[in-house]
Amino acid sequence: MTTKGISIRNVTKNWGDVYALRSVSLEIEPGSFTTLLGPSGCGKTTLLRSLAGLEEPNDGELWIGDRMVFGNEGAIFVPPKKRNLGLVFQSYALWPHMTVWENIAFGLKLQKHSAPEISRIVEENLAIVGLTGYGKRYPSEMSGGQQQRVSLARMLAVNPEVLLMDEPLSNLDAKLRVSLRAELKRIHKATGLTVVYVTHDQIEAMSLSTHIAVMRDGKILDYGEPDRVYQNPASVFVADFMGNPQINLVPSLVSQEKGKLVARSKDGSWGVPVDSFNVKAGDNVVVGFRPEDTVVSVSDSNQLKIDTVQKTGPDLLLTVLVDGEVVIARTDKKSGFEMDQNVELTILPGSINLFDPATEEAIPSSGETATSPEGTA
Repeated sequence: MTTKGISIRNVTKNWGDVYALRSVSLEIEPGSFTTLLGPSGCGKTTLLRSLAGLEEPNDGELWIGDRMVFGNEGAIFVPPKKRNLGLVFQSYALWPHMTVWENIAFGLKLQKHSAPEISRIVEENLAIVGLTGYGKRYPSEMSGGQQQRVSLARMLAVNPEVLLMDEPLSNLDAKLRVSLRAELKRIHKATGLTVVYVTHDQIEAMSLSTHIAVMRDGKILDYGEPDRVYQNPASVFVADFMGNPQINLVPSLVSQEKGKLVARSKDGSWGVPVDSFNVKAGDNVVVGFRPEDTVVSVSDSNQLKIDTVQKTGPDLLLTVLVDGEVVIARTDKKSGFEMDQNVELTILPGSINLFDPATEEAIPSSGETATSPEGTA
């Protein structure tokens, strides 16, 4: 299958004073799986629909490969059917009176393929989505997950240059979503297609993507590989949105202690070394760290106490109050911690993020400078 990259350049979409997209720029590499992630109303579906040609932006440029499909304030607008895109939505949109085979063959017939070619392509794509032998069934005879795979096979069959997917798993139950995520991962690897995927589910984004763009209020706040966005988020919003349980965020004051810089909670009960960051004594900061990077140890002399212990099956979630802020630590289910134990909290080396409480943006490490999200202008 052929595949192309996407260039989104200063794209704006608004209805009067209501803005869905605010000068969005993003470079999507050929063959990547890029997820647009964010809460409802952040602009991710509008951006996807603009790429598909189902929405016309007010300004900016959209390129698929070396071809502009929108630009010059709308003077250039390539209609959806001429953009060579595959679209997969929440609803399966299958023809109920057609068999699975006929649904997949429908687009190929419009493309004027010969009967032998259609038969070969349909069977190839049934195999790709794991539905060999299901061609004679009707959509009503299949589960939701199987119908979504038929929808995907129908799109793959017409050999699109880019595949656009708008929350395709949201109508499925939790078990099916996990199964279909694995299928999508395998299909992307097998086809090498450029995929743009919309979801509000950060677990989906983390497990499927090669790149994640986190959106809010019509802007891209962060863009990069999933591990980087998760471990070193660009802002408090991105840090808080990514991860379940959520990241720990503790307002702190930087002080000089025994020749080293320490970010200490305002009540003085807890602190972490921050010599590696561009901060100085007297700075207010927000310290961010993940529950799985938080180490809890019993310490009779420490004033911190375990507030609650929650069993999740594979591990324990401990909550500790630090200056009124809830800190969550994920630990082994056999660790034996109990409520009201005095404990000490330490953070694994290299796992701390600092944020400016005024701008809510990440504070860079020493020797680094703050940068805009990757892929944005």
